[in-house]
Amino acid sequence: MNNNNMQLTTFCIGMALACVSAFSFAAESHMAEALKHAEAAAKAPDSKTAAEHATTAKAHAATASEHLTAGTKSLNDLVEHDKQGHADLAKKSAEEAVEHLKAAQ
Repeated sequence: MNNNNMQLTTFCIGMALACVSAFSFAAESHMAEALKHAEAAAKAPDSKTAAEHATTAKAHAATASEHLTAGTKSLNDLVEHDKQGHADLAKKSAEEAVEHLKAAQ
């Protein structure tokens, strides 16, 4: 493996680790909101209020799930592009993963 490939591999691994950390934060952020609203639904004085909180909780959970799925795909793509020596495509996949993670917040 030449020096450029080693540098790219190191870069890609670093980006993947950074993105995984960001994934955890993004998921916790939306999941925390989902849990907060689910708990509010459980304590709601009436079913209408409970349903409103449930709808909000579902939206947060769905957003986290969609962006985590897309971000994971981008990270998998990054690793595959690195294995094939496609530095530009690996970098683009890393940028896409970051975008999804930011959107999940």
